[in-house]
Order: sequence, then C-alpha cells, then structure tokens
Amino acid sequence: MIVSIRQCFLIGCAIFSGYSAAIDIREDANIKDTKTTIIGLNHIGLSVKNMDKVLAFYQQSTDFELIRRETVTQNKLADTLFGHQGIHYEIAVLKAPNMLFELVEFSHNQSQPLRKMAPEGPGMTHTCFQTPSSDPGYKKFLNAGAELLSRGSSPIDIGGYGVTYAYAYDPEGNMLELEQLDGKVLSRAGYDNTWQDLGEDMWMSQVALVTHDLEGAVDFYQDVLGFQPYRKAEVSGNAKFDDITNIDQLHLKAAWFRLNETSKVLEIWEYVKPATQKFEGVRDVTALGYSFSLEVTDIQAEYQRLSNLGVKFISKPIKLGDFWQVYARDLDGNIFSLRQVIDPSSALSVRALDVSVNSD
Repeated sequence: MIVSIRQCFLIGCAIFSGYSAAIDIREDANIKDTKTTIIGLNHIGLSVKNMDKVLAFYQQSTDFELIRRETVTQNKLADTLFGHQGIHYEIAVLKAPNMLFELVEFSHNQSQPLRKMAPEGPGMTHTCFQTPSSDPGYKKFLNAGAELLSRGSSPIDIGGYGVTYAYAYDPEGNMLELEQLDGKVLSRAGYDNTWQDLGEDMWMSQVALVTHDLEGAVDFYQDVLGFQPYRKAEVSGNAKFDDITNIDQLHLKAAWFRLNETSKVLEIWEYVKPATQKFEGVRDVTALGYSFSLEVTDIQAEYQRLSNLGVKFISKPIKLGDFWQVYARDLDGNIFSLRQVIDPSSALSVRALDVSVNSD
C-alpha cells in the first residue's frame, strides 16, 4: 500500500503520526545489514486461473519483457516443490527493471472461484507498480482494463509532495497499487537518472502483507531477514487515505523493511478499522493470488537456519530449472520462497536485476 511512500519519508513529509508500539526501528536499516545469505527480492509470484487473459493484461499495462513461457508436467521434482502429486502448470516470466514477475496457472485451480482481495486483507494484498508522473502507470493500467478501487477518476495526491496513488484490480481480482512520482521525488529517493538511462518507464517496488498482528509479523520477518524495519507508522483521520482504500474512517498501522537501497520494500499493515481478521486454515502453496521470493546465496544454510527458527517449509530445497528453490509459510500462512540461482551470473538473479546491488 501507500508507502512505497518511502519516497515521502525521504523528503520529510508529515502525513504519518509516529507509532509507539513495541517495534524497534533503525532509519538507515536495509538488507545490507543482514548476516544471512539473503541478497534481495527476486520476484513477485501470482497464481492465476486464466494465463492468457492475465498475461495479456500485464503485458499491455507494463510493457515488461516476456522472457519465458513454458508448461511443466510429469515432473517429480515439481511435485515435491509444490506439494502436489501429478502437478501440471504453465509459467510466464515477465522481467521488470528490478525484479521478475512470475505468473503461474496450475491446472488444478480451474474449478476455484475468483475473489477480489479486500484492502484490509488478511494476506499478501498487493504489489506496487511505480512510474514517473510524466508517464503515469495509472492511465496504462486503466486503459488495459483495470478496475479502479480508489475513489475518483485520477490518482490521489495525499500531501502535495510529488507522489500520487491509486488501488485497482486486475482481471482476476488481484489488487495492485499504482504510484506516480515526480522528478524531485525520484531523485531524492535515490533513483536519479538510472531508470531513464536504462530506458525504463515502470518498475515494481514491494511486497505488501496485511496481518491481524503487526508486532508478531514484524518479529517474524526481522528473524527471517536478519535486520530491523526502518519505519513504523499509524494513520487515522485522513480522508485521502479513505479515498485510496475506499474505506471511510480508516485506521491502520504499519512497518517497513528495505529490501534494497532504492526501489524494493516489504511493508506490513494491520488495519485497526476495519479490523484485519485473523487468517484461519492453511493456504495451499499453489493457491490463487500472490506470493514472493527472497533470493539467497546459500539455500541449504537458510533452510536450516529458518527451520531452526520454526519456519514451516513445504519440502526440502529442490533443484529445478535455473534455481534451487523451496516454499514456506509465514505466521499468517502467506506463501514465500527462497531461491538460489545455479549460475551466479544469471540474468535472473538479483545481482543482475537490482540496480543498487549490480552497481556495488
């Protein structure tokens, strides 16, 4: 949600009140502080029911390059990885400037109903597509058929600091955030001319999780990531936020982890009003909707470390295609994976995808 607004924080905006609960932050904390082998956010995953329809929507909206589309069947390693016997799926990989966006259609999901994700969750509610204000993604997504969730007919300017926001739905009810930033904000946020020099006019920025227990979720991800959040906040009584979420008298609190130094964050929200409900049940690793992947350099070590912390994995690490991979659930049942590229020089690695990592 709204804070990829991290850009706002960098220029000193005061739209958030301080949040005093027991979450310790360090304002300059980021993934470089970790003592783990996690090096960044590799991809956002999206399990879909109709690959052709959803892929066409995102290709039209983003113009991201389709770098792979293939079908996987009769593969025992894939069966083990996803915890399903006789699995059959199609995967399409889009390359954003700073991460991968992987759409997967599992054949066994064809009978599943589609549902729109509510802003208050619970779950991984959305990811964010950022663009310069001069070439707004808002128009691109609406022209491709996105259904607007936010109120009004234009993206919403919360505080006049050069960033506008809107929420929308893709053709299957997956929520997404559209964020437009002017040149000053881009520069102060560390983008400078990098994206323009690379010929890019849209990129992805975040994993957005919504939980009934913010403190518990932050503790979990601090243990997983090995570093502190850099920001926490509480929001209420702001009509602009009401308009973005289409919820009157909104009250929420949040915390953020930097997954690199510029464009990637993990943001965790708890809606106080309307209250985020506790997730009950078990999310299947292939269930319709979002997941995300953390790239590591030693997946066996991370699998052991996180297992010792009590993280529940679907399998042991599996070598499949270009990666070693393993899936897990967080405390709220959200699906995430660890991924290690077999070839460290691979164009599918954070090392190549992440501008800040690549430039070190």
